Amino acid sequence: MSAEHYVPVCELADLEAEGRQVVQENGQAIALFFHEEEVYAVDNRCPHMGFPLARGTVDEGILTCHWHHARFELEKGDTFDPWADDVQTFPVEIRDDEVYLDPDPEPTVPPATRWRNRLADGLQENLSLVQAKSVIGLDDYGDGFYTPVETAVNFGTKYRASGWGRGLTTLSYMAELYDDVGGRDKRRAMFAGVREVADNVAGEAPRFQQYSFENRDLSKERLKSWFRENCEVRDADGAERTLLTAIDALPPEDVVEILVAAATDHLYMNSSHTLDFINSALATLDHLGWEEHAESVLASTVPQLTEAGRSEELSSWRQPVDIAELCFDAHDRLDSLVAAGEGKTWDEPDGFIETMLSDDAEAIIDALCDAIADGATQEELTDAVARAATRRVAYFATNNEFGDWDTVHHTFVYAHAAHELAHRTDATEVYRACFDGAMSVYLDRFLNSPRAPEPTPGDTGRDPEEIRSDLLEAFDRQGDVNRAGRLVAEHFEADGDPADLKRILGRGLLREDADFHTFQNVSGSFRRFDALEDDEERRYALVAGARYLAAHTPTNREHEQTFSIATRLHRGERLHEAE
Repeated sequence: MSAEHYVPVCELADLEAEGRQVVQENGQAIALFFHEEEVYAVDNRCPHMGFPLARGTVDEGILTCHWHHARFELEKGDTFDPWADDVQTFPVEIRDDEVYLDPDPEPTVPPATRWRNRLADGLQENLSLVQAKSVIGLDDYGDGFYTPVETAVNFGTKYRASGWGRGLTTLSYMAELYDDVGGRDKRRAMFAGVREVADNVAGEAPRFQQYSFENRDLSKERLKSWFRENCEVRDADGAERTLLTAIDALPPEDVVEILVAAATDHLYMNSSHTLDFINSALATLDHLGWEEHAESVLASTVPQLTEAGRSEELSSWRQPVDIAELCFDAHDRLDSLVAAGEGKTWDEPDGFIETMLSDDAEAIIDALCDAIADGATQEELTDAVARAATRRVAYFATNNEFGDWDTVHHTFVYAHAAHELAHRTDATEVYRACFDGAMSVYLDRFLNSPRAPEPTPGDTGRDPEEIRSDLLEAFDRQGDVNRAGRLVAEHFEADGDPADLKRILGRGLLREDADFHTFQNVSGSFRRFDALEDDEERRYALVAGARYLAAHTPTNREHEQTFSIATRLHRGERLHEAE
């Protein structure tokens, strides 16, 4: 470093006599230490939570912060404690008994790289404050989305032996939510995603990925048959090698077909999670890119298929009506139904959704079969089932047990995943998810008995901003479920901008210690909204999301406190001083 970058800061004799001093340069406080006949300079703010390091102690070359006892190697600033981060040091020179330092040294690692590395540390050690700091730091350098998602996906797919789980699925939902929320809530969304990955991986054994077969001259039909058979007998290794070969040999849409076929060979697998997790993995690849990440991401979903519970094994799917048999019979008829519908255009009959919500399982199956034979596409039919499933959440009666919110929620995410998968493949197997989803809607019918009242706000004439303020306040009150639904309906009646409404719902979600299902439900309601054109159906989507969120708030907001600390530290605020 050339001499002109150095500035005089104090007399050597004064520093030697006092042992330490704090000087101000370039708007930052720098702590000087005279230790073992040498002069050292570090940022006076402890990188953990900002406590003045000049109030710490130095012994044998180790600087210790007295607030949380973080320790630093004095010369280069490296920490002994990964939760604390390294402290910035400054080069010093002694000239004519005066101390000079360079207040703006060239970083040894580019800031964006440093924050990416710190995010990896935070994931590995499951340190939420480090994760929050890293997300904020990356965003400050213009890389607040791709790098957090990629880093967390790489970590989650490598270090969780049981593969793709709730953590990576939450991350996927937060990535989808990202564009719908404002400003700092984008940072909150990424923080929520990465911390859920870290928490889901903590304590797990690492995952060792298999290899594809050497033979690439294999047809889609052969690979599809092999994959389904390996999943059928729960052979995870064989299924993974087959899937990796398919990824190497086939276009993405064929790989999606293979996954959907295996995920619907059995009914409503893992109570919706199998289909939803596969859809979430594919949505993540939309953000990260297929070529580089498909193998690790999709291979990690195999345990969701080979270890999944199968609903045909449950008594609820067999008694008192054998709806499993109804589904399998419909599956067997699919080829002929599709052939009958060839070239036709389906017009959804009046009352079709009410049929889906009825208490007659056979009538529901017949209506779906008739729709296929009349030319209903996979996208059209999965959308109809998803609309019915959305109503189950919107109509959920609060006199049910609290845990039953998750029952209607699981049906919703399954139907939602099926509709999104229908955009990725036109495979006949997508129709199977319609039957499975519709039967889950059927099983949930008692949770709408009686139905929650339709939100009827009336003509209040209020300003949409006031309505949104009331909605956010409703999430501060436990169990304000029906009011939240009415406020969403009122916002629509007042011609409020749905984008503003989604931002408020996102704010209400991201400030909470939300659980996995709440993250899924609110983000899923946004995606349902975006998939719809009819205003009434779009209203149902956000009413459902708001009611589910209101049922699960408020929480302790511990993670919001962590995010606030990280934000204040990034701004340079002094947390140790009285507020």
